[in-house]
Amino acid sequence: MMPIIDIRNIKKNFKKQTVLEDVSIQVERGSIYTLLGANGAGKSTLLKIITGLIESDGGQVEIDQLPVDKNPREAQKLFSYNAQHASVDEVLSGFENLVLIGKLRHVNQPKKVALELLAQFDLLDAKDKIVSMYSGGMKRRLDLAMSLVGDAKILFLDEPTTGLDPTSRLDLWKVIRHLQENGKTIFLTTQYLEEADQLADTIGFLKDGKIIATGTPKEMKRLAGENRLHLSFSVEDIEKAEQILEDFQPKRIESDMLSIELTEEMVSVLNILKVLNTNQLEPTDFETIRPTLDDVFVTLTKG
Repeated sequence: MMPIIDIRNIKKNFKKQTVLEDVSIQVERGSIYTLLGANGAGKSTLLKIITGLIESDGGQVEIDQLPVDKNPREAQKLFSYNAQHASVDEVLSGFENLVLIGKLRHVNQPKKVALELLAQFDLLDAKDKIVSMYSGGMKRRLDLAMSLVGDAKILFLDEPTTGLDPTSRLDLWKVIRHLQENGKTIFLTTQYLEEADQLADTIGFLKDGKIIATGTPKEMKRLAGENRLHLSFSVEDIEKAEQILEDFQPKRIESDMLSIELTEEMVSVLNILKVLNTNQLEPTDFETIRPTLDDVFVTLTKG
């Protein structure tokens, strides 16, 4: 199946500074692709190139097999772009914002569409309230609702939850998942590791203008190492435990704690506990440690 977004060898320089260097990404139809990277990595610049807002210095972007540089107007009919900062008119009400966008995009029955979107984004009770009175989370939801006017196939979201409180962020995640369930393809940038972990089908890690790693959240976590089992013992038993578990290559990480890499997690844990039980040695505590995207972020940013 052809990717709905095909980005090949994109390059971009600002004066003498290289911002993007040979960036290639393919996004499958109906999936959520998350571009992860630190501030200044080039995420927003890449989004602006993909959506035709700025030109690249090399490479090609195709959206549903349409080259963006050669068919910008046709390509732009297929997607909606949601920038980092909400682009709502704060003088108008939420309802008026949506109706205005509906008229600009020549949709049928813009008032009906506006009411449906307000209901979908849990803003119906505030439809007549001036947007300047909305909370940050409400403005972000309205902004996302406005990007859906016209029923675009693809949504580009640039750090959609920046500045939101945890509750508003969780609410917006639910909305994004719901959009995917209804067939939308979503390309979002974020610097929130938990956001990438919760939403992404595929993660790309952008560093210094290059994609240096890509994969599912589970695959990305393996870059930081395998799962590990941490076992604590009494001071009297720690050396005996090291000897008994020698075949599992334990590492002493504290005076009373051993760490063992788990290549086949459940089998390894059961075998380790069985060996300890056979030798009548009981740990005082044990815990399975799984790498997180935080660990991956540190591993990749440190090279």
